[in-house]
Amino acid sequence: MNRVLYFLAILAVMTSCAESYNIEGSSSLSSLDGSKLYLKAVKDGKVQNIDSCEVVHGKFRFSGMLDTVKMVNLFMDERSLMMPIVLETGDIRVRIEDASRQVSGTPLNDVLYQFIDQHNQMESRMNELGHRESQMLLDGIDEQVINEQLSIEAAQIAQEEDSLVTNFIVDNFDNVLGPGVFMMITAGFEYPILTPQIEHIMTKATETFKNDPYVREYYKTANEILAHQQGLDQPAVPASEPNDSLIQNILNGKE
Repeated sequence: MNRVLYFLAILAVMTSCAESYNIEGSSSLSSLDGSKLYLKAVKDGKVQNIDSCEVVHGKFRFSGMLDTVKMVNLFMDERSLMMPIVLETGDIRVRIEDASRQVSGTPLNDVLYQFIDQHNQMESRMNELGHRESQMLLDGIDEQVINEQLSIEAAQIAQEEDSLVTNFIVDNFDNVLGPGVFMMITAGFEYPILTPQIEHIMTKATETFKNDPYVREYYKTANEILAHQQGLDQPAVPASEPNDSLIQNILNGKE
């Protein structure tokens, strides 16, 4: 009897020490009320449901045991809400507004959304160039002058964005943020390609980053495609793309 009690006591201690995640969410969007929300992740080329809950009066909650820190995405039914979340130990806060999405409360989520905010600011600056072009045309400024001026500004913003993304991935090679953002920037490609930015990142990459399943498969396939293109001197699409089309569908809410 004493042995049974001892075993139960040990089990209780082990359970209490196990890592877990807790997500407390709120939303001002009435369209979310009564909806089912899912946390989904991609593993081995498949979309997996990690957790689910319902939105009740603008509130929702996820919680569970955590075997490893991972990046997931928030979905409403089958539609992506374009909200990456790092599942890590601690109390994670999610706020969904009409014009903003925010995740905070734990170290990696705070770092991720600081990066996302900076990236969004750059996108806003790029979009503003289009409005300025229209206003300059209305003001009667010569079109060639407009193009020259705005092209310089667009190139500067693009260079800043490239540096922001590259530095973020490099700084986070050895946690889930590096591979996660690498997946985000490559998801839109028709098939794996080696851009100068990707080549630069890979020259600096740690073994941990190189051995991430997505990064390893992407880089391997991209090199194979490049070798094939150089041999045939024409574009070649792999017979079986790794996960990029799947990831793109996920980001578009089609998976």
